Amino acid sequence: MKALYKKRYASRKIRGKLRVCRYLSANKKLKQHVPRTVSFSRANLEMMMDRYDIVYVKPDVGSLGMDIFMLKRAESGYGLYEIVKKKQVQTSFSSLTDVFERINNAKSSRLIIQKGISLDCVNDCPYDIRAMVQRKPRGSWICTGFMVKVGARHKIVTNYHQGGMIYTIKKLGKQQGIAESETARRVRKLTRTALSISRTLSKKQSGMHEMGIDFAYDKQKHLWVLEVNSNHPQFHPLKQLDRRAYNKMKRFAASYGRYDAK
Repeated sequence: MKALYKKRYASRKIRGKLRVCRYLSANKKLKQHVPRTVSFSRANLEMMMDRYDIVYVKPDVGSLGMDIFMLKRAESGYGLYEIVKKKQVQTSFSSLTDVFERINNAKSSRLIIQKGISLDCVNDCPYDIRAMVQRKPRGSWICTGFMVKVGARHKIVTNYHQGGMIYTIKKLGKQQGIAESETARRVRKLTRTALSISRTLSKKQSGMHEMGIDFAYDKQKHLWVLEVNSNHPQFHPLKQLDRRAYNKMKRFAASYGRYDAK
């Protein structure tokens, strides 16, 4: 199966979250949606904590909700949160030097530091919204659907693999008590922004056919782009929730040879 994947999968990718953020920040219209993101270093950690009360430190490539740290300013020092074997662990530090050493010793790959977003919640749980954008070979970009990832209460990640839940965007609106017209307005804005992102990034890397764009609203309802996954983005959790969207994504994926879309 792996050999088939390597041979036939035809969608190229952009490697690295920091690179993606730089590409998007260069677009005047998209820059407002990109949280400040820098490479991991002692100097950058100090600079980011001077500017923000919360930052995330995470792998530049991949994660699945793993190897992610949230650093939060506390009354007497700093609180560092991380996921260890699907359990969230908090450690207190008196200095940023100690925080840096802890993260630096634990890292297994190159890391980035990103401004922390105070995520909007549903039923007291943080969530983000994945927009799946795809195109058939020689076709134009289309937003084929959405998947809402709802994190466990008080967890630092919303990832499905770390105990989160999956909603449709319609269910999200109902759970938040939002009118259908407001949900429709959200969908239009998410779609416009997702298509703008896909067009911008595909100009930087030819041969791209799919992206999973993770959006989040903060508590002031400002829209942010948390991550763009162009490496085999997952949509399969939608199979039981929104079969119509799932089937559409699967048809597009099959057109560019994605092995798990057969």
